[in-house]
Amino acid sequence: MTDFSKPAFLDGKPKQLLIDGKHVDAMSGERFPSFSAATGELVAEFALAGEADVDRAVRAARAAFDGPWSRMKPAERQAILLRLAELVDAEFGDLALLDTLEMGRPITAALGLRSMVRRSLQHFAGAATHIHGQTLPNSSPVDLLSFTLREPIGVVGAIIPWNGPLFSAVWKIGPVLATGCTVVLKPAEDASLSPLRFGELCLEAGVPPGVVNIVTGAGITGAALSAHPDVDKIAFTGSCETGQRIIQMSAGSVKKVTMELGGKSPNIVFADADLDAVIPAAAMGIFNNSGQVCAAGTRLFVERPVYEEVIARMAAFAEGLKIGPSLDPATQIGPLVSEKQYKRVASYLELGVAEGARLVTGGRRVTGGALDKGYWVAPTLFADVGDDMRIAREEIFGPVGCILPFDDFDDVIARANATRFGLAGGVWTRDITKAMAAVKRIRAGSIWVNHYFAMDPAVPFGGYKMSGFGREGGVEHIEAYLQTKGVWIRN
Repeated sequence: MTDFSKPAFLDGKPKQLLIDGKHVDAMSGERFPSFSAATGELVAEFALAGEADVDRAVRAARAAFDGPWSRMKPAERQAILLRLAELVDAEFGDLALLDTLEMGRPITAALGLRSMVRRSLQHFAGAATHIHGQTLPNSSPVDLLSFTLREPIGVVGAIIPWNGPLFSAVWKIGPVLATGCTVVLKPAEDASLSPLRFGELCLEAGVPPGVVNIVTGAGITGAALSAHPDVDKIAFTGSCETGQRIIQMSAGSVKKVTMELGGKSPNIVFADADLDAVIPAAAMGIFNNSGQVCAAGTRLFVERPVYEEVIARMAAFAEGLKIGPSLDPATQIGPLVSEKQYKRVASYLELGVAEGARLVTGGRRVTGGALDKGYWVAPTLFADVGDDMRIAREEIFGPVGCILPFDDFDDVIARANATRFGLAGGVWTRDITKAMAAVKRIRAGSIWVNHYFAMDPAVPFGGYKMSGFGREGGVEHIEAYLQTKGVWIRN
């Protein structure tokens, strides 16, 4: 196993809130611990932000927005974002290690996000100089010039999950910096280290105090941010149930809200597909990050003529994946983030058998040696799964896939859409006509053809139905942080 040096950010001191450019304790003095997903050992203690702390962070963000920041020239904001991209790239090894130490993503996979993070910040830098309105013809009987201005929406409350802390922080803060908004970011309590360090790097890159504020905490912290009357927008990534509560809390001040929620994504394999390409992509579409991915392709629909072959090959691939300590560069399957998450996943392993699905492989906790202290689950596949089974309807958020047979194109499309979610989907076929027909009919925000789970900052990502609304990536990502003002001038 490679010996990774401890990041300088892990200095043994309790981590404070980052408000108005300063590190400060919670006003209550309370703290909470974060434990390593792999070892159960204490990684760090964090200030537990309460309602009063959220309020002072929002006031700092409002003061910064009302100051010179929102009127800064686009090229100046662009330069800050480009400096930030350089700083993050130079320190990426430590940032990836923070994620690995805290939430357990295997170190090789964590380091693999480097290009995506760098390109995202560079993308936002480019967007900063491409915000514009339109000159519009009008039919007024009076001679009037009409046009639109695009202006920053104001103070953003951002709430992110634990399954991709650094990447999520970048995708929430990047558009804030590009548009001239300000932000109060609340990381997940299981993974706050890299967002806090990213906030420090924002200051080092030249972001003025108060523009980026980080408040660590628990549910009460997120609730205070969601309900705060001086927050103009909430940007949330997480579970559907939490998203629903945030929408309710935001209604009091009619905030603008974007939601990237859960999924139960269909991945459809037609009999003419290239199975050599299907198997590794479909398997990692389920097992990547130990299944803790919102867009995981956990409903694998396979056309009957190749059904048993796909089951056998998927099982062999799953059984060949290396399960091990997160810091081992050879590890492909790391631990679940916490005991709470393990208990949730374990309950579905029992449920799948009870519901009558065929357990093909996995279905058990993995222990022994260094794995005794964390929560590893063997990559699990259930076959002969019925559409009405809970394991096929509910988001498990663990390394658990359901394989379902189908015989007819129209039938599989209807079954793929028979879910409350609509985040993503996959289609595997050599027939481009069939592929495009499926793309048009699957009700989901992202569809991959002969691939699974590509992402790029230039391409929008988000959900249909209860998978949320709004998009991250692409032009829509920036637009979600802007207001449109109509202007009339009499000639």
